Amino acid sequence: MEAACSHCGAQHSLKDAEVNKHPKVKFRCSKCGESTVVETKRRVDQTMVISPLPSFARANASSSNLRLAPEDPDLKLPVRSSVVLTVTSGPGKGQTFTLAKPRVILGRQGSDVALNDPEISRHHCVLEVRENYINLKDMDSTNGTFMDEERVRAAMLQNGSEFRVGTSVIRVNFLPK
Repeated sequence: MEAACSHCGAQHSLKDAEVNKHPKVKFRCSKCGESTVVETKRRVDQTMVISPLPSFARANASSSNLRLAPEDPDLKLPVRSSVVLTVTSGPGKGQTFTLAKPRVILGRQGSDVALNDPEISRHHCVLEVRENYINLKDMDSTNGTFMDEERVRAAMLQNGSEFRVGTSVIRVNFLPK
């Protein structure tokens, strides 16, 4: 298990065999000497980092010719609600985007949802709407996509979920029409 010191941020490798026996583990940082407590048991609803990148989340965003998997014909916008993305912090704070199609690419210029944030890749992540949730897939972005300050390659977003790309935090809402 990888853990960071809560005081100086130094990374430490803890032995899984010893750590997994306990719900919480306390360790002393070899860099600053301070103690840090980490939880070892994951919550069922906690974001999980998937590595290596699974095939369903792979995309080559380095060229203008994106090679996305073909769009699933089952992707449809909800009938009774609108899917709205709201930028809650970052350069575009206050901006809202109502999705007009079930699969959009979020990034800077040339994307379906374009944000003016220099820390975001041109094609940063893809959002696929499925009834009452959204599949988020990072497109090998330079600075990553985060949920609860944990880098994710893929995640499921529900009403009220927030994620971060670059310095922008975005909230997903399913609003009644």
